[in-house]
Amino acid sequence: MARGWESKSVEDQQAEAVAPVDKSRPRLTPAQLAKKRERDGLVLTQKRILQQLETTEHPQRRKMLENARAEVGSKLDKLG
Repeated sequence: MARGWESKSVEDQQAEAVAPVDKSRPRLTPAQLAKKRERDGLVLTQKRILQQLETTEHPQRRKMLENARAEVGSKLDKLG
């Protein structure tokens, strides 16, 4: 009987777990990791706001989204 996609996926995951860790990428400190997560979250929020702006026609909602976009943008600028 042929193996299904799930068994192959599990096999690949097990191979990756046994494979040596890629040392070409530097390890992040907890502070750097927290900053990266915060930045990633802000980028996702910014994308969601932009998607909503594309479909919103109500002026007050649009203004609220523009303000939120500006706030997220300033937070991203502060993070660097």
